Amino acid sequence: MAKVTLNSVTKRFGNVTAVQAIDLEIKDKEFIVLVGPSGCGKSTTLRMVAGLEEITDGNIHIGDTLVNDVPPKDRDIAMVFQNYALYPHMDVYNNMAFGLKLRKFPKSEIQRRVQEAAQLLGIENLLDRKPKALSGGQRQRVAVGRAIVREPKVFLMDEPLSNLDAKLRVQMRAELSKLHNRLQTTVIYVTHDQTEAMTMGDRIVVMKDGVIQQVGAPLEIYNNPNNVFVAGFIGSPAMNFIDVRLTSDDNGGYCVESKGGKMRLRIPKERESYFQDLGQYQDKEVTMGIRPEDIEDYAVAEEHRDEFAMDAMVEVTEPMGSEIYLFLVIEETTFIARVDSASKATDGSEQRVLFDMNKVQLFDRDTEETLRK
Repeated sequence: MAKVTLNSVTKRFGNVTAVQAIDLEIKDKEFIVLVGPSGCGKSTTLRMVAGLEEITDGNIHIGDTLVNDVPPKDRDIAMVFQNYALYPHMDVYNNMAFGLKLRKFPKSEIQRRVQEAAQLLGIENLLDRKPKALSGGQRQRVAVGRAIVREPKVFLMDEPLSNLDAKLRVQMRAELSKLHNRLQTTVIYVTHDQTEAMTMGDRIVVMKDGVIQQVGAPLEIYNNPNNVFVAGFIGSPAMNFIDVRLTSDDNGGYCVESKGGKMRLRIPKERESYFQDLGQYQDKEVTMGIRPEDIEDYAVAEEHRDEFAMDAMVEVTEPMGSEIYLFLVIEETTFIARVDSASKATDGSEQRVLFDMNKVQLFDRDTEETLRK
């Protein structure tokens, strides 16, 4: 296995910069996920590591080897594509064995590797079938198996689960994670699905417009986002953002207040220490971020603290079984609360809700960067 290092890697297509001077070190045996919206540069980055795209500037190392000018076949990597890329005229065995045959591996070694990979993936009974006779999940396993038999230094996976239905995606997420634990390989995984990123990655790389916004462990990024984009992209439903003014309270602390004054919530002293000096933002407009799961129905909450509560109008309720999504409105600002299923809230009613202000995020209105230390 090997680590992968990107130093100031840039990719331009004419006047368009797809990836802009990114620096990233992927550790040996790490499962790292590149995540972001379509067009953010994550697949281009992966293709540059694979050698399928030439880099415009910068350097890429796989292990200790500079691979800028090394052709894809000599980089000791294996790639799993979104569309599986199986040969339709070959059966599963020959699809998995094809790369090894090209490299003139002995027949006995090819058979050993294919059989071991098939057993690992639970597809031993499919080796004589053609791809058209397989389900989407089975085709994906074959594509992964074809990569495994190569025993490469690095696995590259480009949205490999996006063509599967929701239930199968959940199953395959777990299987790929287990596979990584067994094989102990370096994996670079690209997805636009933040749920995949949160559940699979040792670390997540959040990208936007060809620039890395934040790199960190899933919960670190979830709890401490660097900016409004990261905060809104990671988490489902997305974080709520409310325009507020930061004001002082009677005890020398701070409150966030909506434009019309209907919402006024105190920032607890213990949360104040999470942020840089808030005094410089006093009486200025900032953006408050609060996750839907950090807003409770006041009536069913275990703890009632009025300095963290407010009344809002319920636009829509969405029962989800174990919980209910409340789409709430205050002063023309819509936000979502993810509340206990015991809530009696109904469409069109006024509802008192409780904010967990120890989880609140604050962002600079102009730069959209976090105010945390």
